[in-house]
Amino acid sequence: MPAKKVLVISGKRKTATARAVVKPGIGRIRINRIPLEIYEPEIAREKIMEPLMQAGDDVLKQLDVDVKVSGGGYMGQAEASRMVIANALLKWTKSSRLRRVFVEYDRTMVVGDPRRKEPKKFGGPGARARDQKSYR
Repeated sequence: MPAKKVLVISGKRKTATARAVVKPGIGRIRINRIPLEIYEPEIAREKIMEPLMQAGDDVLKQLDVDVKVSGGGYMGQAEASRMVIANALLKWTKSSRLRRVFVEYDRTMVVGDPRRKEPKKFGGPGARARDQKSYR
C-alpha cells in the first residue's frame, strides 16, 4: 500500500502560532476544528481566505487543511493561519507562479513579519512613554 502524501507546516505572527496538516481531500479547511465558512469574526475569516482566493479553485479542491492556532489575539491568529495556508499551497503545488502571485498581493503571506511588541521599561506606563514631571 503506497504512503499518502501529508505535509505539516507552521507559521507565526506576533505571539500567535499556527500548525497545519495538509492531505489529499475535497477542499475542506478547518481552523481549530471549525469550518472556515463559519469561522468568526468575519474580518478574520476574510483575512484567512485571501490566499485561497488568489490560488483559485483548481488547487483547493484536491486538499484538506486542518489548522491548529494558539496564542495572541484573533487577528494575529488569523494572520498566522493565513500564512500557514499560503505556505501549504506553495509546498503542495511547488508552483513559482503561485509564489509570485502571493508576493505581489501581500508579501507577509509567504514571508514572516518580524515586528514584535517592545518590552515595557521602568519610569513610565509603556515602552517609550515616561511619567510627566512638573517643576512648579
